[in-house]
Amino acid sequence: MKRFVLTTLSILIAVVSQAQKPKELVIKIDVQNKAQKIDNFGAAGAWFTEGIAQNWPAQNREQLAEWLFSKELRANGNPKGIGLSAWRFNIGGGTAEQGDSSGITDFRKRVECFLRPDGTYDWSKQAGYVWFTKKAKEYGVENLIAFSNTPPVRFTRNGLGYKTTKDYISNLKPEHYGHYAGFLATVLKHFDDEGLHFKYISPVNEPQWDWSHAPGQGAKQEGSPWRNDEIARVTRALDSALTATGSASKILLTEAAQLDYLYAKGGNAAQQTQAFFNPGSKLAFKNLKHLPSLIGGHSYFTDKGDSSRIAIRRHVADTTAKYGVTFWQTEYSMLADGYREGKTGRIPAIDCALFLSKVIHDDLVYGNAAAWQLWNSWEPGSPDFDTRYYLIALKPASKEYTDGTITATKNLWAMGHYSRFIRPGMYRLHIERQDELSKEQIAKDLMVSAYANEKQMVLVAINYGNEERVLQPEINGFRVKGGADVYLTSGEEGVDMKPSKDESLKDGVKIPGRAIVTVVVNK
Repeated sequence: MKRFVLTTLSILIAVVSQAQKPKELVIKIDVQNKAQKIDNFGAAGAWFTEGIAQNWPAQNREQLAEWLFSKELRANGNPKGIGLSAWRFNIGGGTAEQGDSSGITDFRKRVECFLRPDGTYDWSKQAGYVWFTKKAKEYGVENLIAFSNTPPVRFTRNGLGYKTTKDYISNLKPEHYGHYAGFLATVLKHFDDEGLHFKYISPVNEPQWDWSHAPGQGAKQEGSPWRNDEIARVTRALDSALTATGSASKILLTEAAQLDYLYAKGGNAAQQTQAFFNPGSKLAFKNLKHLPSLIGGHSYFTDKGDSSRIAIRRHVADTTAKYGVTFWQTEYSMLADGYREGKTGRIPAIDCALFLSKVIHDDLVYGNAAAWQLWNSWEPGSPDFDTRYYLIALKPASKEYTDGTITATKNLWAMGHYSRFIRPGMYRLHIERQDELSKEQIAKDLMVSAYANEKQMVLVAINYGNEERVLQPEINGFRVKGGADVYLTSGEEGVDMKPSKDESLKDGVKIPGRAIVTVVVNK
């Protein structure tokens, strides 16, 4: 009887012990099994940047720059910032000078223009935008990218920074294509001469939208539609203008409003990969000096539902690969309600951060994105709930927006799990999972991606479940030296890329429930 009781007790202890042991995921990684080469991770500093840099306390803007650009560690090992490798600079169209007559209702979203009405240039404009761009360079950000939402208002059909008729035709007057291209080339040359080089210039943005508001309705921001033939025309004009100024900058197309416009959809700005890079297309670019085989699209409105989101990105990867084009994801925030994933009420910051991480993962793993860029770095809002639009929450002190406070959100550190450690030139590596889950099942489980260069390997793991897991990597062709540096972000206050050391990967890495972990190993 005593032996039976002891045996039963032993079994119960074993069962409880087994139940408490975190579920393990074994992944196999071969450093020779490479996918896409990573170029950059970036963000934009639009709208509110001008006022912050000119009016807010110096310590605020210095802190903002450190959070975004720093690659240094604090004494306790915590990253000071997320080490962005790209920064997006908005070349304004002149709606700020128009004031209320611009028709843009929010003064913070009106943007100055370097070009005066008399055709001369005023380089004192956009001082706030320039300040942050110079800080990006000081911190060593590798890629500065200039983009334009509208041509200067002196070149537009209606003299405004947006359309007033819903016809999906560019707001640029036909006779001003060369002038617009010359303007962009002149701006880039000025900054080159100042020691601020923009590697890329994006002349059109979200060309599929009509950007129209009837007179008196009020607009939200600068913008213009562009048909594919109009994009082709402005691209050729810009290539000539850049050549004339001796520029080394490259043209970034097409900043598609949704990823599915890159390969499908209807209208005059659809199937853009095929339109511009299929040699058989009448609009195909041939022998343009400043145009790489590169196309950019935005992940807005294509993030709802795991199955749909993954399928769209696989279509992007298939189409761009077919025509030898590199894909960049160049803008994203949680504009639609996909981030809610069926939840109601306020969404906690960690849930937003986990969803952001999932979108980044899917763009990289299924879309083969070589770059990933966020819109927007900062906006007014709560740091604790519904942080859908920003990395850093602003709390203005007044409606004039001349002062305020700043708070880093979980989104900042979620993006940092990628941007801080996956450096330009690293390759994403294919991984083999031993659990044989479907892609849709993985999206609700433990998502893992791997990246490497000659010196380091980086693993990013997103635990979408509530239970702790153990990640057990089996690495071939990369001899690990000195264990691993592990960084954790969870819903707990202050646990933001919290560092720890794993002396060996023999027992795997613990991934808490509803958390993001980056593992960095040296060769």
